[in-house]
Amino acid sequence: MVQISGANRRALPPTSYLRVFEPLRAFSDQDQAVAVSTGRVGREVLEDSTAAAAIKRLTRPLSDPFPHQHRESFRKLVTTTWDGSIHTLYCPDQLATRTILASEQLDGSMRPQLLELLVPSAAREANALRVDKDQFTEDLAHLHTRTSTWGIPFGWLILVHEDDEVEIVEDGEELLASRIYTPLHQALDRARYAAATLAIHAPEMDLLDELATLSEWLQLFDKESVIELDYGRIAALVWPDESPHDLRLGIESLAESDMTGAAASYRRLSNRWLAIRQLARAN
Repeated sequence: MVQISGANRRALPPTSYLRVFEPLRAFSDQDQAVAVSTGRVGREVLEDSTAAAAIKRLTRPLSDPFPHQHRESFRKLVTTTWDGSIHTLYCPDQLATRTILASEQLDGSMRPQLLELLVPSAAREANALRVDKDQFTEDLAHLHTRTSTWGIPFGWLILVHEDDEVEIVEDGEELLASRIYTPLHQALDRARYAAATLAIHAPEMDLLDELATLSEWLQLFDKESVIELDYGRIAALVWPDESPHDLRLGIESLAESDMTGAAASYRRLSNRWLAIRQLARAN
């Protein structure tokens, strides 16, 4: 269990992350140098500085959420395999690209007047001039991080199991993060099994399309990659979380045509996340 100061993180909306950490060889020579350099920064120091930078962007006198002089950084993950081998993996932040994608998602989900207030067209136009078009295209084709505010998509939770490796981060007041790790090949196998089961027994569920999208995304990365499901501050609301266990039981119940068991698992999931959805609406 890691203890740090998390004031900056508590000032932001609870956000979860699904990240892919790849071996160094998966990156270009230039990115490898940046990864090794920025990877020397401690994980929690990086998370706190990232949150502080986000707060500064969101509280500018003129509304402009885009990074202006952002330097790429990499999160580092050190893993030990069953045979004692130590592997170091990296995940690029890709903040500039993710910020653009987030603004585009807002564009399709709110009234134009509100969008102009939050992300003014002048800020978007200025950001378009700053963005490296080639880097944006490359990041878009190989995006390492997915985000979700005020919740965790069920598809993400299917990728992990309750007995996977877990890291807990707290600051003495509350949980700041709970992170679950699993090898990419295991996550992909779990997604495929769940998708195949749903295709046979519940083809009408939206979760099936979500799993298909996740499977396609995971196949973009090196086979020796590791998946990180970072609950972020949502952990303070649900941890310890039995959702991965309930989803696994629900999928297994469907595979055995046990609709009663599947329905019970779904009820537990829905009840657990209902309170968080209500908090999201209140905010």
